[in-house]
Amino acid sequence: QAQLVESGGGQVQIGDSLSLSCAISGHDMTLMAGGWFRQAPGKEREFVAVIDWSGRITRYSDSVLGRFSISRDNAKKSLYLRMNSLRPEDTAVYYCTAGERPFKMGTSTTDFAFWGQGTQVTVST
Repeated sequence: QAQLVESGGGQVQIGDSLSLSCAISGHDMTLMAGGWFRQAPGKEREFVAVIDWSGRITRYSDSVLGRFSISRDNAKKSLYLRMNSLRPEDTAVYYCTAGERPFKMGTSTTDFAFWGQGTQVTVST
């Protein structure tokens, strides 16, 4: 059974940076896409970023493009999300996710099979 564990969340000030990590076990991520989604109170879970199996192709939501960076280390079975220039609207629970179909890459929650429990990111004014 796949297990995804996020870490690195916390409370920061506007303009600060934060890095999230996701450790993946029980699932071979070698050929799978990985992604980050977020969910703010009272809102639906939304796409943030995705990275393909090789790490060479990435996609971002318009709201984070240019500020966030997704990366992966297949040897360490880990995903990362570097967040710069944080804004109050970035406040949410951030979820790490992994696909289960080789080479498949998407931006919808239905494109991913496994999810972490989430880590809270709060950006204070």
